[in-house]
Amino acid sequence: MLKPYYVKEDKRFIRVVLAYQYFSLFIDQELYQFVPMESREIIVDRSRKRVHNVFDIFVFQREKKIVYVSVADLLAIPEFITHLDSIVSPYYDDDEQLEGQESMEEAKEIIVQLEKENLRRLIDRSIDEQDRESFEVLTNLWNNLNRQQSSHS
Repeated sequence: MLKPYYVKEDKRFIRVVLAYQYFSLFIDQELYQFVPMESREIIVDRSRKRVHNVFDIFVFQREKKIVYVSVADLLAIPEFITHLDSIVSPYYDDDEQLEGQESMEEAKEIIVQLEKENLRRLIDRSIDEQDRESFEVLTNLWNNLNRQQSSHS
């Protein structure tokens, strides 16, 4: 079981803060409870989407037995990674979605500009070749493209 006591975020890191009853681990088929004696948080780098504090040690206890487990060892457990991903992913999804939307808008603008440049060249070629039919079709396309662009602005 892995549930954060709370999640704290800043521009660079997402910090998953842990407490007693929210984190347990099966070790040798016995359930151990997290004890905040040493490390208490998992720090995830937002930009790299990687755990930053892999060398930190977490302490787990069952009755009088105490086990020390590094974050690196925890990251070797697929279930741990799944739980951690579900906790931290909402904290960087917003940033990614905004960046993705901005990139899509930029790409759309570039495509429209390229289409217009291509259409201009085709219109110029139809003039050079004195192809009246192509000229009329292409200028209609040009006018429609400009109307669409001005209605979206």
